[in-house]
Amino acid sequence: MEVSFGKEIESLRLGAGDTFHGEGILAITKALLQSGVAYIGGYQGAPVSHLLDVMVQAKGYMDELGVHVEACSNEASAAAMLGASIHYPLRGAVTWKSIVGTNVASDALSNLSSPGVMGGALIVVGEDYGEGASVIQERTHAYALKSSMCLLDPRPDLAVMARMVEEGFRLSETSNMPAILELRIRACHVRGSFQTKDNVKPLVSTRNLMENPSGFDYMKLAHPPVTFRHEKLKSEQRIPAARKYILEQKLNELFDGEHRDLGIIVQGGIYNALVRSLQELGLADAFGETAIPILCLNVTYPLVPEQVADFCVGKRAVLVVEEGQPEYIEQEIATLLRRRDIQTRLHGKDLLPSGGEYSVEVLANGLLHFATSYLPSPATEDARRWLAGNSDRRQAAAAALDAPLPARPPGFCIGCPERPVFSALKLAQQEIGNVHIAADIGCHAFGTFEPFSMGHSILGYGMSLASRAGVSPMMQKRTLAIMGDGGFWHNGLLTGVQSALFNGDDAVLLIFKNGYTSATGTQEFISTPKDAAKSAAKDKGASIVHTDQTIESALKGLGVQWMRTVHTYEVEQMRGTLTEAFTSDFNGLKVIIAEGECQLERQRRIKPWIQSLLKKGERVVRVKYGVDEDVCNGDHACIRLSGCPTLTLKDNPDPLKVDPVATVIDGCVGCGLCGANAHAATLCPSFYRAEVVQNPKWHERLFNAFRSTLVRALQPA
Repeated sequence: MEVSFGKEIESLRLGAGDTFHGEGILAITKALLQSGVAYIGGYQGAPVSHLLDVMVQAKGYMDELGVHVEACSNEASAAAMLGASIHYPLRGAVTWKSIVGTNVASDALSNLSSPGVMGGALIVVGEDYGEGASVIQERTHAYALKSSMCLLDPRPDLAVMARMVEEGFRLSETSNMPAILELRIRACHVRGSFQTKDNVKPLVSTRNLMENPSGFDYMKLAHPPVTFRHEKLKSEQRIPAARKYILEQKLNELFDGEHRDLGIIVQGGIYNALVRSLQELGLADAFGETAIPILCLNVTYPLVPEQVADFCVGKRAVLVVEEGQPEYIEQEIATLLRRRDIQTRLHGKDLLPSGGEYSVEVLANGLLHFATSYLPSPATEDARRWLAGNSDRRQAAAAALDAPLPARPPGFCIGCPERPVFSALKLAQQEIGNVHIAADIGCHAFGTFEPFSMGHSILGYGMSLASRAGVSPMMQKRTLAIMGDGGFWHNGLLTGVQSALFNGDDAVLLIFKNGYTSATGTQEFISTPKDAAKSAAKDKGASIVHTDQTIESALKGLGVQWMRTVHTYEVEQMRGTLTEAFTSDFNGLKVIIAEGECQLERQRRIKPWIQSLLKKGERVVRVKYGVDEDVCNGDHACIRLSGCPTLTLKDNPDPLKVDPVATVIDGCVGCGLCGANAHAATLCPSFYRAEVVQNPKWHERLFNAFRSTLVRALQPA
């Protein structure tokens, strides 16, 4: 990997008496080692990517401890790793992003939860809610309920988070249930400190191998008829054992307050936001001491009925603060209160939004209604003033603007090798007409935004080719499926390519081969360019020419007969190849591999190299593109075809022309797309290519001085 986690790796070595400073997700990573974890796996994705990235780069230290680390091809393979804890006293942890990862892993998780585990099994899941979320809005909580897995949602305090990792393993071992540790984005990135412990080498590890496997035990298989017995064990033994441990070890926290006739029950992960909103209501001080008692659920499943009942009994009202929908916790609390004939009024989604992220302002609005109903009016005056002040500030900001701020949707990076392919696809559709495009998860999903607006569906990582299977037979034209090389290895090879070949489908598949799983942090996989290729490209300051043929070989091995590999920046050639794929007489799967290195990785590699050359005083040439203002006609077709952030508008220097002209601003990486588009689309010849020379040679300086003098002499007075 090009991104280095050297400092983070050093923090993993901290021992007893040391203090860890950093982000929440790295505190979780350190806590895994303190817990004696024997194996770690997972699939990257925000906000938990750093856990796996750091562990992979810390391979040397992991070998010292005897901890096995595996970067898995997808979440299903990661979940299947936890099968090691079914028979053996091995503590294992895996990680992935949110509900989308849990969906992929669900088959393995169900078959793991049925027989249960002997060693502690911990799944670190990164939750993602709200308008800024990059995934579908569903909750991992549903999987904990349906499969009987413990669900921890730790309060965003690094000491608490680290403790819950250790307790999660113990809870899993005590109850024989796998445990999920749920972390929101804010918890993963919260910064703080905690007192560390020595890392624990697992008793059984890569350095201390087992001599023989355990004996055969049919009861440990998720296979009929014993699966019925497993279900009885869940309700009769496992959940009661988990509840007993939660109560005895005080995993959930109780914070007292003066208004003991009221209460708030909150998921641990949003405790900080709750306290901050109470502060704005004047119901909590700067140190977090609250006026209303709070039951903070660091374990949200299973709930302990006695604990919840004891908290609620004798209170006029209790507010359940539960992020996301459906309101699983609120429903369960309502049921257990009514079964005990406890008549405390229960509030939750009636005062708070049903979905979305619970920010401080959102919580303050809901708490204001709760406080207004049950507390004297002076207790709510601070909140009303704060909320009114927020509204006034927003109105003042809006009034200061001449017009509303324009929408700023996300887009491709500058110089992204995937942008020219969408330009070519846009041009190709001018010839062949509009086609159905099955989009996919990855950087290329930005093609669904303007100026391309391409993609009729996104149904899962690597699922694009499979998702067009129901559409293809209903279309006069062939359909197009788009996936990246990350999606290809994650799921697309089997669910898409194999299925299409087996069924003899006539479709077009476009694979972006940029060398990394770029959308999750440019992690490596089986077809990532080798170190030798990266070093050679670094020394030359060039893009990597992918000599790796892993994707092509896999496709040929499956029987793909029509396949083309085209460099992404060759817009005219890419347009021709796309047109050929849609008009070819060949009846079957046609695969186009769009090859171009991820620009982020290229810049990370060549920028230090360029800086080193400049420090040595060596000659450096940088390519830059520009627009001739006198030639540009203000048509802006180039912008509509490219969408590059560095290709924008400026006022026309000609006072007789009204339309603004195109211009290339600083930040251009010299990819050449604007010129390639102008050539492929036969646009105006206003683009020029310039070479910016730093530390030029003496003869270049002399020639430049002569040329400048000649140009000034030829200019009119």
